[in-house]
Formats: sequence, C-alpha cells, structure tokens
Amino acid sequence: MPRAASSGGKTEGKAEKATDAYEDHRREADHLEQMRVVLNDYMLKKGLRSTGQRRLILETFFESPNHVSIEEMLAKVRAKDPKVGYATVYRTLKLLSECGVAYERRFEDGLTRYELADEQSHHDHLICVECGTINEFEEEKIERLQEKVAERHGYVLRSHKHELYGVCPACQAKAAGNVG
Repeated sequence: MPRAASSGGKTEGKAEKATDAYEDHRREADHLEQMRVVLNDYMLKKGLRSTGQRRLILETFFESPNHVSIEEMLAKVRAKDPKVGYATVYRTLKLLSECGVAYERRFEDGLTRYELADEQSHHDHLICVECGTINEFEEEKIERLQEKVAERHGYVLRSHKHELYGVCPACQAKAAGNVG
C-alpha cells in the first residue's frame, strides 16, 4: 500500500535530519577511531608510551572545538586533572601534529592553535581582528579559482591556506551601538 503524503514534508524532513545527524556522528566516530590508530602506530614506531595524561589530553582535544590553543587546552585538561602540566599539553599537541592527527594553525594573534586533521574536508578561515572569532567556511568558487591560478603559473598544488581577516557581525553591531 502506498505511503500517504505527509503535510508539507515536515515528518520526512525530521526523519532525514535525524538520519543525517546519525550518519555525521557515525562518520565522526569512525574518523576519531582512525586518528587514535594513527597516533598509536606513530607512538609505537617512536617508542613512546601511552600515559593516562596523554590519553586525557587526546580525548579532551577530540571533544574540543577546532582552533584550540595550548593555553585553552591546558585549562580544559586541568579541569579534569589539575596535575597535568603545560609542558605535557604542549608536547602532546606537538605529537598530535607530528603524526598527522592535528594541524597546527598560526593566525595573526600569534598563538599556535590546533584543529583535528581531516583530509576529506578542506576549509578556509574568516578571522575577526576585534574579538578573535574564527569561522570556518568552504567556497567551491575560491577552490576552483586557486587551482586555475596555480595552473596558469605552472604549479601543481599540494596544499594551501586561506585566511580572511575582518570584523565579524557581532563586533560591527557592538561598534555601531557605541556610536551615537
């Protein structure tokens, strides 16, 4: 028997969103597990031990938003274990970067920030020069244009980093409210 049409497709929309959210979560969980394997293999090759503090830092990093600084990570980790030192967080984030689990990013604020490595999903950054907010974006037109420019100059692109600096809407609104 054919299914009755739903009113405005709202039921199907909710079901599709739930399915999409589940699929995104599953892909993310699979990706995090792959990152754990990459790190463990790297540590074995380097003869490094998997300590409780390293595991805590790794799991805290996985739970954190992108673009976390060492200081921000230290605060998050110390909320769970106050004995963890700055040097341990620093070395662990460097280790994550060396083995390809994390990318190091340096924006104009002078801090080194870390984000989870994801070769499947490239993004660029919009950075607010007032409050430091970092927004990720994807723009296919920019990607195609970069490839054309590289090709026109005889380059084969391996990677790129695109950062746009400006004033975010919240800071613009705040400034507009202070005027007048």
